Amino acid sequence: MNEIRFAVLGTGGIGRRTLEVSTYRDGLTPVAACDRHGVAIDHDGLDVDELLAATEGNIASDGGVTRVKETGEQKGVAASAQADPTATPIDDIIAESDAIDAVLIALPNFEHEFIPKVADRFVEADYSGVLVDVLKRSRVIGMLDERTSAFEDRGITFVCGAGATPGLLTGAAALAAQSFVEVEAVDIWWGVGLKSGYEDNRGTVREDIAHLPDYDLETVREMGDDEIETVIDDHGGVLEFHDMEHADDVLLERAGICEAADVTVGGILDVTSDEKPTTTTVEVTGTTFDGERGTNTVELDDDTSMAANVNGPALGYLKSAVRRNRAGEYGVFGPAELLPRF
Repeated sequence: MNEIRFAVLGTGGIGRRTLEVSTYRDGLTPVAACDRHGVAIDHDGLDVDELLAATEGNIASDGGVTRVKETGEQKGVAASAQADPTATPIDDIIAESDAIDAVLIALPNFEHEFIPKVADRFVEADYSGVLVDVLKRSRVIGMLDERTSAFEDRGITFVCGAGATPGLLTGAAALAAQSFVEVEAVDIWWGVGLKSGYEDNRGTVREDIAHLPDYDLETVREMGDDEIETVIDDHGGVLEFHDMEHADDVLLERAGICEAADVTVGGILDVTSDEKPTTTTVEVTGTTFDGERGTNTVELDDDTSMAANVNGPALGYLKSAVRRNRAGEYGVFGPAELLPRF
């Protein structure tokens, strides 16, 4: 496969780690990145080390916002020597998209329509290539499916939910299900320790808090950082989630694995420790062709970080999507429908 030139929209925790992980993968050249106030574009390849240093401490809580620290020093893409301040960062990257093979959308999805509307902007600009997101919410998949014809007409291959869950764990469930002729249940249980990465992952933490009882995306979007920290403190820094609205359910259903109602997702987030509070597992229960009922279990090592389990698969799915796109396969794909490439 020829070199893949890709862009990252959003340089919070996920976006920054994507750039970093890409330096360990062959065939990938990051050529553009942005946050809310700045854009860096270099078609020969960005200086990732310099960009990461410039964005260190950036708190992406509302779609990639650059935060001004008490010292008055502005952090984020706009502070990079490679970047220019701009009021239209996504549009600036779209304007250069003819030279970009793939775009990873690493923006917090605090409005269900947000990522689909970002995709609309690429469609309107006649972009032909790959779009990848790491969104979580089930209902957003339907919004993307409604755009399938538009993506096919423009030559866009869109991979949705390509992180850890949905993403890596969704794909693992699809593989584990192959032993069975009928799948009864898929249970996904994750553990994340985020002490050292909390400042860079406030967008992710906010999205997770929206899954707690009495909260939703609209409520969480309006909460200030102090209110979010109060919620975390009220739980002793350890938040436990059950029956989350994670897109693993609809993504496994659209791949023909099981009914969406048969999928459950939950987990534990600990912002007081970098160690995982529980082992991440995928359990697939079903019946084999010879009538035996069993459960296949996939378990992730406790030492693999959230960043490793999100960004590695995201780039792997991006690579697979580029291969599909160059072969003329367009439309919407989920992580249970294709294998990521290393």
